[in-house]
Amino acid sequence: MLEVLYKDEYLVAINKPSGLLVHRSPIDRHETEFAIQQLRDQIGKFVYPVHRLDKPTSGVLLFTLDKESAKLMSEQFRDRETKKTYLAVVRGYIEESGFIDHALVEKLDKIADKKANKDKEPQEAQTEYVRLATVEVPFAVGRYDKTRYSLVKLLPKTGRKHQLRRHMKHISHHILGDTKYGRGEHNKFIRETYDCHRLLLHASELKIKHPYTGELLIINAPLDATCKSIFNSFEWSEILI
Repeated sequence: MLEVLYKDEYLVAINKPSGLLVHRSPIDRHETEFAIQQLRDQIGKFVYPVHRLDKPTSGVLLFTLDKESAKLMSEQFRDRETKKTYLAVVRGYIEESGFIDHALVEKLDKIADKKANKDKEPQEAQTEYVRLATVEVPFAVGRYDKTRYSLVKLLPKTGRKHQLRRHMKHISHHILGDTKYGRGEHNKFIRETYDCHRLLLHASELKIKHPYTGELLIINAPLDATCKSIFNSFEWSEILI
């Protein structure tokens, strides 16, 4: 059963598990489970997605319960009036804070995007980050005797496809567990040492304006058991939400 974080007569937010698609996609034709269908069956109402999270990313995912609310909320996301906060575990000791302004070329899937315009210009993409904690573990990964990781808060200012994962790769602080943009030796290490088989990227908070009352809604999503276990292993328990 999906964890419902917020619900009223217009909106419903869930804590999407890692590994669950938001909706059917030609990229994952074999998948049969989708957040939109699970939530619809769980609450007995049709739901409308107004933004998305990558399949391996967990955290706050917002739906509406009618088309008009979907239109209003989609406009908020489009106009960048929402504020999203993510937590990620990345390789290395990242700077205490920073701002990544690095345009991204849209990655086209050969099947899903075969009719898309393949001559798109790079799109503006900006991410702010703040380091929350670091750890050094006494295991050799790659050419180093010890391995360093950082817990980072990511604040995307734009919403490009795979933006956070690609921006972290761009500055050589790949997100752990990222099988597409990450480092294989670190992914293997956390699987074998910490039994972690997921991308360590979590949408921890979403701030939106209610489409009818104008009230500021702050929706927080707790970490799953795997993330909590990693945090405990790295002695980051005090940062748990």
